[in-house]
Amino acid sequence: MGGRVTRVFRNFNVENRASREISKEKPTPAPRHPTARPDAMADSPEIKEEVLRKDDRFLTLLKDVYVESRDPPVRVKDGGGEHLPCKQEEKRLTKLGHLEALDVKKVPIGKISIVEALTLLNNHKLQPQIWTAEKIAAEYSLELKEVNSLLEFFIPFAVQEFPKETKKAIKSHKPKQLT
Repeated sequence: MGGRVTRVFRNFNVENRASREISKEKPTPAPRHPTARPDAMADSPEIKEEVLRKDDRFLTLLKDVYVESRDPPVRVKDGGGEHLPCKQEEKRLTKLGHLEALDVKKVPIGKISIVEALTLLNNHKLQPQIWTAEKIAAEYSLELKEVNSLLEFFIPFAVQEFPKETKKAIKSHKPKQLT
C-alpha cells in the first residue's frame, strides 16, 4: 500500500516539473588556464625555445654517468621464426608407466611427475629392500633428504578386503517360531 502512495507523489505533475528543469539556463563553465589549451602552447615561441634549448650543466652530469653491464651477450640465432634464447632448465625424460598418455614427457631435474611418484611409492611399498631411498634418489635424480620425506609422509592408497565370514561378525539369527 505504501508503494501506491509514493508512486502518486512521484508521478504528480511530472511533465511540468521536467519542462521547468529543461528551460532553466545552464551554468557557464569556469574559464580555463591559458596553458591548458594545446593550440596556445604550439604557437608560443617561448615554449618552443625552452624545449629546443640544451642545458650544459645537465649535459656534463650526463657525461659522468657510466653504465656497466655484466650479463653475458645474447646470441641471436639465424633463422626465420626462432625466438631469442632464454634460460633453459635442465630436463630429463620421465619413466613412463602404463599411464603414458596422461603423463608429462619431460620434467626438470630434481622434480618428478605424478605417475612417477605413484610408481616409486608403490615399488617401495611392495619391495622396500630393493627400492631403498638411495636407489630412488639416484634413479629419479632427486635429493636423498626429499626422498626420505616423500617415503615417510606419503603413502599410496591400499585396498583392504575383509573376509565376509569372521568369528567377530554378527551373525543373523532367525527368530524362533512359536508352535
